[in-house]
Parts: sequence; structure tokens; C-alpha cells
Amino acid sequence: MSTPILAATIIRSMARNLSVSDLIRTAETLKQSNQADSVLTLYSAWISHNEDHPLLHAVLFNYSVALTDAGQLIAARECLEKAVLLNPDFIPPYINLGRIHERLGQPGMAIVQWSAALAKTAGINGTSIGHKTTALNQSARALEAANQDQAAEDFLRQSLEIDNTQREVIQHLIALRQRQCLRPVALPSERVSHKILMEGMSPLSAAAFTDDPLFQLAIAWNYNRLDVGTRTDAVFDWPKADKNTGPLRIGYLSSDLREHAVGYLMAEVPGLHDRGKVEIFAYYCGPEAKDRLHTSFESSVDHFVDISKMDDESAAQKIRRDGIQILIDLNGYTREARLKVVALRPAPVIVNWLGFPGTMASPYHTYILADDWTIPEAHELYFTEKVLRLPCYQPNARNRMLSPKQPSRRDARLPENAMVFCCFNGAHKINRFTFERWMTILAQVPGSVLWLLGGIDSVNERLKGYAQDYGISPDRIIFADKLANPFHLARYVLADLVLDTHPYGAHTTASDALWMGVPVLTMSGASFASRVCGSLVRSSGLPELVTSSTDEFVRLGVELGTDRSLLESFRNKLRENRDSCVLFDTAGLVRNLEDRYEQMWREYKAGELPVPDLMNLDAYLEVGTEVDYEKVEFQDTAEYHKRWTDSLQLRHKYRPIPPDHRMFSVPRGGLDDSRDRDLKPEPAAVGTIPFPSRRNRKK
Repeated sequence: MSTPILAATIIRSMARNLSVSDLIRTAETLKQSNQADSVLTLYSAWISHNEDHPLLHAVLFNYSVALTDAGQLIAARECLEKAVLLNPDFIPPYINLGRIHERLGQPGMAIVQWSAALAKTAGINGTSIGHKTTALNQSARALEAANQDQAAEDFLRQSLEIDNTQREVIQHLIALRQRQCLRPVALPSERVSHKILMEGMSPLSAAAFTDDPLFQLAIAWNYNRLDVGTRTDAVFDWPKADKNTGPLRIGYLSSDLREHAVGYLMAEVPGLHDRGKVEIFAYYCGPEAKDRLHTSFESSVDHFVDISKMDDESAAQKIRRDGIQILIDLNGYTREARLKVVALRPAPVIVNWLGFPGTMASPYHTYILADDWTIPEAHELYFTEKVLRLPCYQPNARNRMLSPKQPSRRDARLPENAMVFCCFNGAHKINRFTFERWMTILAQVPGSVLWLLGGIDSVNERLKGYAQDYGISPDRIIFADKLANPFHLARYVLADLVLDTHPYGAHTTASDALWMGVPVLTMSGASFASRVCGSLVRSSGLPELVTSSTDEFVRLGVELGTDRSLLESFRNKLRENRDSCVLFDTAGLVRNLEDRYEQMWREYKAGELPVPDLMNLDAYLEVGTEVDYEKVEFQDTAEYHKRWTDSLQLRHKYRPIPPDHRMFSVPRGGLDDSRDRDLKPEPAAVGTIPFPSRRNRKK
């Protein structure tokens, strides 16, 4: 008899007489020993011999969890249905049944199960409250996936009224309202205050919410502290990395090495690396992917490791065992990131690049890669990482696939001879101030239209309604269908000029437009997300199209909309420069990347690894959450500085901070009105608010 058969026989024999508590302990022991098949055998055997047990419903539930983990969804569903029949008042099966129906592509059935759970949780106690909020949250997620955003929002609000400490629900609610272009985004309710919403906002939502890098710094710190957490089990020991004398071992950690905006940007980078200098590892943590781009990444790196099914500890151990010296976090605070892996310090040097447009404000991201425009020297105090610069922040793939069929304006439902302004940024980036600028331009360019990326019908109609509120015919807002990337790129040439969003501007969408020869008009602010597009436009050879104020943005938009010869000169310049400009010199960027990696490793070996400074950010969070950013848009550096200084000093009167650091203060000689003149740090004095001049220091 083979060993597996013998093992299964022993397990079946043992299972029949186990108590429920012993059964659960044994199953957990087998699971921890990576014996998933034995767990299934154990539960199946126990159930077959205990069909009259009073706790059979609970065992069926546990068995269903093991079956779900094994990917046996139909069998798991059958177990849960039996558990419900045995004990209709046992709530957990309803929750998991809903999840299984959702995974099986049956969102309607999922909502039925979660609604049943809601109906059974009328009693007020801790357990029922937990079940009810879970059912509400799961229902909201399924409704959102079905493009029923308003219903999803209603469920989320009900959940928060029950328990307003659910940070993930707050983040989901804010992001949902941004996606729907609703105003205000942070809409308080009876038990959910404006302050609760602001403190609970995700860093990615904050980047689209306001052009305030100090508030974004505080939000990132708070998210890292509460949602990622402190890993006291992190291991500060990297023997294989420290002993490596060959090419630097570079690890790219990402969920987006597939057909995704970041994947398209990174497509050429691994293959252009000099293998005499670096050895490239990719750690993939995204959904299962079989697309062309994902396959290309698998073949263009030296080692491709899928960690998506590994737990955090196993993934961190794998990275450490591989001897990774520099780990590049290409996710940051974005969907499907594995920040709890990063928090375990699996490599000596950890870098924030490309995926998240801002500071991580974490204790373990020691460097950020940027350029002279995305992070000017005077802006370094907004970042806890040490800033290292590339010629241009963003890599770009030059081997893009284009549809061989050139679409026409008629195909895209665009007027043949009108001025076509365009923006294919996500709807979550379209705030009130951006839309006002667009409508002001349309009003002064007769017959022009605005071509936007279409969303769900309710959002499209809402934007048309906003246009009408500004006196612009809704017919002048035209929505583009979502297409596969080769077809999407090909239609860019139908547009005359891209009008950027602010504060979260175009990133991949900007480089797409510039690659296709379409000029982009942008406005750079104070935050990283607001300056990326300016970096790309400047790197393409069109610095004239980077503005710094609403008035300048509108004036230039109107001028380009009415002077076709001027606009054509910019289009010609783009076409002429495309193969030689900095923006599309991917090989040059990769050479600079390797130089930056060598610098990081030298600093680490010399004991000069930067240490992020996270002091006093609780004060900045408290002050920032009191501002109504949806009513004010700061574009003047002096005004922005004064608002923060006044608020911080008022807070300091009530909650003093010892003046032993450096403060955020007006430079000697005062400030002028230029946006390029920034806030300067000076030594702190008694009665002031401390603020470091550079938020990192040597180890």
C-alpha cells in the first residue's frame, strides 16, 4: 500500500471518534503542515460517521472553508447549503455562500444570501453586528461590480452607521463617490463625521482629493500605521544579500506585471537591464494572468516568482532566501499590494517607485525614485524617503501594439470639423475644480467638444448634467467606449488636445497621448500626483504646455483651441522628437536606474542607509482633516504656507510639541508669489511646531 493511501486510511480511521474540538485542532495541525488534502479527508471522514451530531452544521462550515481554499467551490457550496438546512440561524454560512456565488459569477444569488443574513441579524449583540456589517459590505462590493454604484453606496453607509470605525469601508465609500463624480466626496452623515471620513481616506484617494502634500504625507503615515501595521517579527538580517559579490540582485514586486497601466510602462525595462550589473527577479502578487504582457515579463526577467498564493511570511522568506539586495515596490498603496510582505523587511534596501504617486511615509521604504520636476529639491520635505532622480520618472515601452485599422471621427461619434478636447483619465480624477476649468475653456471655444472615457451610464449622465449647469450643451460631452489597448491607442489621433485633470493628473494616459502625437496641456501643483504629467510633457519636448495656475491653464487651452496653426506646431514637434526625446529613451532610463541602484547599495554598505523620519505626523493629520478641501484649491505657495503655519501654531498652543527638531516656517525675507518658491525649514524655537527639513536621516 502506498504511503498517501496509508495516510488517508489512518486519517479516516482516526476521524470517526474525534470530538469537534479535537477535530478542529487536528485539522489546523495538518493545515499548518501543508497537508491540505489530509484536512479534506479528515473532515469528510468525520462527517460520514457523525451525521446526527448536534454540531454538524459548524463542522460542515469548516469543511466548506477547506474546500474553498482547495478551489472546490461547488462542493463547498453544497456543504454550506446543508449547514443552513441544519441550522437556519447560524449566520456564517450565508456570508460564505454569498462569496462563493460571487466567485461563480452569480452576483444576484450572492446578494440573496447576504440579504438573508441581514434579515437574521436583527438582535443587537457583538456577533450579530459583525455578521450584519459583513453582509452589508459584501453586498456593496457585489453591487459595485454590477455597476449599481448608488445601491452599493447605500449599503456602505448603513454599515458605517452601525460601526463607523471600519476603515476599509470608509476607504471604499470615498473611492466609490470619487468614481461617481459625486459632490461633495466626503459627505458626512448622522454617525459618520467629516473628520472620520477624512482620517479614513486611503492615500490613493487623497492624491485625487487635494493638492496638499502635507495632508497626503499624514494620510499615508496613518494608513501605514493602522492598515499595514507594525511587524515586530521583521528580521533585520540578510546574509545572502550581504555576501553577494556578483551583479546586484534586484527584485521588482508588483501585482501589475500584466495588461495593466504599470505593466505597459514597465514592459521593456527588464529586458534592457545590463546582466553584467544586475540580476533581475520579479515577484508577482496579482490575479492569475495569461495575457501577452504577463508572458513577456515571465521570459524577460532572470527569475519570475508568483507569490500571489503565498502568505506574507512565506513570501518574505522567499525574497530573503533569494538574496535580494534592493526590492522595488511597484505597488505602493494601490490595489493588490503586498505591503505586509514589505513590512517584514525581506531586503536591506526597499524603494518606492512608479505604482503609487507620493510618499509611502513608512518606516521601511528608504528611497523614492523621481525626477527634477516630480520632486524639486524644495519639495523633499514632503517625503519620508530619500529622493534619487532619473532623467524622467516614468519608463515607457516603445514596442506598443497598435490596431492596423485607423478609426475615423465618425466611428468615435465625434464631429468631423470641431475642436476635440480629450481626457481619458479615470472618472475618479474629475473633481469640481477640474470640471470648471474644462467648461470655461469649452465656453470660449465655440463648437468644441470634450471627449471623455466612458463610465457607467449614471456617471456619464451626471457629467452631462454638470456641463448643463455651466451653460454648456450636454451634447458637447462625448464618451468613448472602453477598448482593448491597441484600439484605444489608435484612436488618440482623433483628438486635437488633451486637457489634464488636477490634482491627480494623467500618468500612463499622458504618455499614451504623447506617443501618438497628441499634445497634452497640464497644470503642475505641489503634490507628486499633480506633477507627473508635467514631467512627461516636459520630457517630450513641450515645456510650454506645463502651466502652474488655473488662469494660465484656461488661457492656453482657449488659445490652442482657437489657433489651429499653433496647435499643429506642437503636434509636429511631438512627431519630430518622439524617437529622440527623454520621455521615450527607455534604454537611457534603465542605465540611470542601474546607477541609482549602485548608489543605494554603496550607501547601505557604508552604513548610510536613510532612515525615514515619521515624527509629528499625528499633528499634521489632525490639522489637515479640519480643512474643507472641496471648497478651496490652494495655488499660491504663500497662502498655502500661511494656512498650515497658522493652524499648526494654534494647535501647538493647546498641545505643545517639544521644540527639539526643525520647523516648517517662513524663510527669512518672506515668500514671493511664485509657485516655484517653496517652504523653507529653519531651526525650531520655543512655541513653534517642529518640522524636519528633510524627512530622512542617516542610519
